Amino acid sequence: MDVGSARVGIARGSTAARLAEPIKTVPAAQALAELKKLIVQNTAAGLVVGLPRSLDGTETAQTAAVRDWAKAAKAELQLPFYWQDEALTSVSAQAHPLAGNEAKDLDAEAAAIILQDFLDTTESDRVAI
Repeated sequence: MDVGSARVGIARGSTAARLAEPIKTVPAAQALAELKKLIVQNTAAGLVVGLPRSLDGTETAQTAAVRDWAKAAKAELQLPFYWQDEALTSVSAQAHPLAGNEAKDLDAEAAAIILQDFLDTTESDRVAI
């Protein structure tokens, strides 16, 4: 997921195929309800949350907000959660051929890039929340 204060981009992926795809973007206030539906529909085994930081790796106000969101979501959804660095994913999403001109498309595409990075990471290097 690409968690923002206004919107949450959502993607899904397969650990077997090691491929991620954008699903949708939802208003942040509706994200948990939508995730509950998608978890059932997609038989999700875990969730990956993009962790925003500044380019030098320091944490920002948005980092703290995403950490708080993930902590609350993990308690409610009761699945394994993982962090994935989201550095420059929005920039990559804008350049990606699947990205449209609307912000909602970019958020879902950024979520897919975050998830693809996670799937490309070895299991021993993954960071559980």
